[in-house]
This record gives sequence, C-alpha cells and structure tokens, in this order.
Amino acid sequence: MEEFHKVRRLPPYVFEQVNRLKASARAGGADIIDLGMGNPDLPTPKAIVDKLCEVVQDPRTHRYSSSKGIPGLRRAQAAYYARRFGVKLNPDTQVVATLGSKEGFANMAQAITAPGDVILCPNPTYPIHAFGFLMAGGVIRSLPVEPDDSFFPPLERAVKHSIPKPLALIVNYPSNPTAYVATLDFYKDVIAFAKKHDIIVLSDLAYSEIYFDDNNPPPSVLEVPGAMDVCVEFTSMSKTFSMPGWRMGFAVGNERLIAALTRVKSYLDYGAFTPIQVAATHALNGDGSDIAEVRNVYKRRRDVMVDSFGKAGFEVPPPAATMFAWAKIPEKFRHLGSLEFSKLLVEKADVAVAPGIGFGEMGDDYVRLALVENEHRIRQAARNIKKFMSTADQTMHNVVSLNAHR
Repeated sequence: MEEFHKVRRLPPYVFEQVNRLKASARAGGADIIDLGMGNPDLPTPKAIVDKLCEVVQDPRTHRYSSSKGIPGLRRAQAAYYARRFGVKLNPDTQVVATLGSKEGFANMAQAITAPGDVILCPNPTYPIHAFGFLMAGGVIRSLPVEPDDSFFPPLERAVKHSIPKPLALIVNYPSNPTAYVATLDFYKDVIAFAKKHDIIVLSDLAYSEIYFDDNNPPPSVLEVPGAMDVCVEFTSMSKTFSMPGWRMGFAVGNERLIAALTRVKSYLDYGAFTPIQVAATHALNGDGSDIAEVRNVYKRRRDVMVDSFGKAGFEVPPPAATMFAWAKIPEKFRHLGSLEFSKLLVEKADVAVAPGIGFGEMGDDYVRLALVENEHRIRQAARNIKKFMSTADQTMHNVVSLNAHR
C-alpha cells in the first residue's frame, strides 16, 4: 500500500534501528548503558512536584486550559527573559506556551510555510528543525553549524541561489547535537543578515541553562537590538528543570509570528494541563538553585565521561554546554558510518549512543553521547568500550595478518 504524502517525505528514523537492538538486548538480559536518547534521568525538583500535587486537588483546574498558556505562566517567562537576558517581552503578545519546544517548532512551521518555501537549516541539527518544515511542505537547504566566520559564505550562497528566496533561517545554540555555543557578536551578524535579506530567524535555545563556564552563560539572539523585528526564540523546561515528560516550553519574540503560532495552536490543542502550567510558573519564579544543581550534575558527568572514555581510547571533546558530547568515531571504525558503529556498540559493548547520521548527513562521522547515566555507569560504559575496542583491535590484526600471508 502506498504511503501517505507527508509520511513519504520523511526518511527512515535511524534512531529506531538502535532502539530496536537495545530493546532486543535488554529482553535477552543485557544491561545496556543508555547514552543515546537525551532523556534526563534526574528527578524533577520536589518543590515543583509539590506545587503540581497541591494544584491538582482543585477540580476547577481539571477543565480545558488556555492554548497560549495561562497569564501567570506567560508573565513568569517574560520575567525570566528580563532577569537572564535583559530582554523585555509583552506576555500578552510576545509569549506563547508550547507543549515543549519540539511542538512549538513544528506548529510554527505549519503556521508560516507555504509549499516550496526554502528554509535554511544547520546540518547536523536536531531533527525537528528540518522535518517540521518538510512535513509542512517546505524545502531544506543545509548550512554548516559552527557559529564562526565559516557560517556566512554558505549563507550568502544559499540566499543568492535559492528560488524562491529563503523564508527562514534556523539557529540552535547551544547546539544539539554538536554543543557549539554562539556569541552575541555572531547573533548580531545573523540579525543584520536576516534584516538585509528579509528572512525570519527561528532560534532554538532549549539548552540555555545547561552550560559549564559560569563566566559565559549562552546569550539569547533577542538580546541583539532590533532582533524582535524578525525573530522568534524557543525554550524548554525539559532539561533546565528535569521536566521532559511534562511537555512545557515557550516561543517568544516577534508579535506577528507569535500571533500566527498562537492561531494555529488554538485549532490544535487546549494547552498543557493547568496544574502543570501552575507548577511551571512556580519553577520559573524560583531562585535558580534547582537550575544550578542540574548544571553541576551534568558538569561532573561530562568530566567523568571525557576522562574515562579518553583513557579507553575513545576521545570525547569536552562540551561547553548542553547535556551531550559530540564525539568523532574512532578512526578504525569510521568507515562503518555512525549507524553501524552505534549498532556495534550495543551488540558488543552493551552501550547505546545516538548515531550522528540521525542529525543529518554531515554528522555521519560522529556519535552523540548523552549525559543521562550516573558517574558510575559512565565509567562502566568506558570499561565496556575499552574491552570491545581491544578485542576489535585483535580481530582486525588477525584479518590483516591472514591477508598478508596469502
């Protein structure tokens, strides 16, 4: 039977192949150390859970909620932007609550994309950045992801050679999966370029609070004067407050774009469950100590991973931000590609990672390692990988020796 049009536009979900292997290995009794999915293992802070439990006792909160987010939640998000970035937002017209940043991106794509619209998108990047627009009928033109001078010549070429002219540019810093962090100077150049060419900027800032240099917290693109004219930014409470299953995020910025997203959402959902929104408001209005502790846990795990994996012969560059490390596949395995290497790690080392190809073809020499297991388990993963790699060395040596004697 022929697949439906929108489904047909999506490539195979490569993560599913690793997930199937992982499930099969676990069913066979294997203890898989899962560094694949970016699914935080830390508990949601108790005060946030307590607020949810308190509010849910009121039956009035069980009714339909507000699609754009209850007023108190939107005010709390505006206050967060004022404190953290010095950015002033009108909570009524420049803030909308989303069911996580993923839903926000997908519905923004539905709101603004006409069939054939060109979207400029980093490669590799988080899949929804490209596929949200593909499902909406858009066309993706890939760009490099590193936020430096190398970013702009391909951007110039993309605008010059795209017909029709690109509609939007996606930026994602701190980046998933590469963990690159942008500077405010970089964002100034992005906004100047967007204004010059009349292009919308969509910024994914989901990892704004997971950073490891206390002197350089990642900026918001909306800190650039005039950015509000062309830009919407998406944030999420999933990683910041260890609330992934709560599905709470935000889109903020340009009033026209926020109005378009709000209108689309009003046809599709009634917003998050009201007690979740009240608990999220409580979290945003907190003193920041919960965020600091989450950051410290990921920093300790990062340091353990970089050290233990390095000693195992698998070099992992220390990420400056996010809950991920982006590591080049060890050279002797690189010819396999990231999907086959990831499958091999599940089968031979009981370790799951995310294949880089899942984030775009430019990621195929890499794997993404999520900091979602405790330090003991990360060290165990390194031991497993060291053992696997030493065995693989011997196997490859035997093959070379056999061929040499023929």
